[in-house]
Amino acid sequence: MANQEAMKTIAELGYNDVTEVLEMDDEEVAQRIETIATDAVRAIMGGQGINYVMPSRANNNQKYIPELDRIVLLNAVKTRAFDSLSSVRKTAIMTRVFQLIHQVVRKRIHVTKRDLFYTDVKLFTKQEEVGCFIAAQRLYVWPAANLLASRVLPWLRLVPQSDAVLDDVACMVGCTRTSLNVVASDKGVVVGCVTFLEDGDFIDCTRMGVGGKAIPSLVNKITDIKGTAQFVLLVEKEAAFMRLAEDRFYQRYPCVIVTGKGQPDVGTRQFVRAVKDALNVPILGLFDSDPYGLKILSVYMSSSKNMSYDSASLTCPDIKWLGLRPTDLDRYKIPEQCRLPMTAEDIETGRRLLQADFITKNEAWVKELRLMLDTKVKAEIQALSNFGFQYLTEVYLPQKLERGDWI
Repeated sequence: MANQEAMKTIAELGYNDVTEVLEMDDEEVAQRIETIATDAVRAIMGGQGINYVMPSRANNNQKYIPELDRIVLLNAVKTRAFDSLSSVRKTAIMTRVFQLIHQVVRKRIHVTKRDLFYTDVKLFTKQEEVGCFIAAQRLYVWPAANLLASRVLPWLRLVPQSDAVLDDVACMVGCTRTSLNVVASDKGVVVGCVTFLEDGDFIDCTRMGVGGKAIPSLVNKITDIKGTAQFVLLVEKEAAFMRLAEDRFYQRYPCVIVTGKGQPDVGTRQFVRAVKDALNVPILGLFDSDPYGLKILSVYMSSSKNMSYDSASLTCPDIKWLGLRPTDLDRYKIPEQCRLPMTAEDIETGRRLLQADFITKNEAWVKELRLMLDTKVKAEIQALSNFGFQYLTEVYLPQKLERGDWI
């Protein structure tokens, strides 16, 4: 497979209305936060109150750049002030997170989002919501309602909220999310023809077994990536990954196999980008033939809108769609009982995807998605198991690769 040409940078393309963040060390992050805190104190002393000004991550402040094949954040800003009921809590949470991040980077340690939550449970949880949940569950006489509501729900509710706050903090500081030293639990896994150093330890991903090597949240600890892989095989689901790993597919077709187990975390996206850059190989995607699979593929490829400010380090433009594609259903004679009817939500998601830039730029992708919507049929990768548990590794993928059947 031919190596991929290097893409131009924002600066080289002449865009001057784009906001992008930088990888920073602990000292740089601490100094930026101290500057923000000093400005806030001066504003309070001057009678103005806290008034955080940060890049806006709203949809209308994002732009797809075809030359980069990714979404970027533009330079409009938003203000978060400590002066109204609608924003006072968010401003208080953001101020507390700044304080916590400053402690973390000054100590040069890493913490999880869950650690942040437990430093100030009352601030990070709306207690009235917990009470409503308990009342609702008591209607069903569920004895565990109190325990679940008090321990689990606050954390589940924090996840999207904490992600949004951390994204805002990173934008305001001007650094990547990983520079904040707040990590998630390891989610992605890798196996195949690649080696690297992880915090000084040598890792050989051909010796990782069926489960693969967990991709660490601290991807910046990974160095010296080397390998004989001819491509990266990006797999949506863990089940397909396990079949590929157990059959040692990478021995017959030298490759690096990665899965984010569905929607990928930041570490997995960074790792895929790092491997692509180090080995200079193409990326082939193996995803379900449904709109959700395409949405996940787009996150790897063009970034999620939530993190468009950091798309330079998280995206892999020009990923090739290997399968499972709508045209494969007839070509490989997938039985009717293995095909699933699309829901109304699937159809609506598919229609929105038809307007997405990463789809419209590729006519072959447009045709595949239109076929999916016309037939109102979707299918999972596991549908191939109807022909045998190893059909994926012994027939489907070998035929695809030998024919160069990707788009």
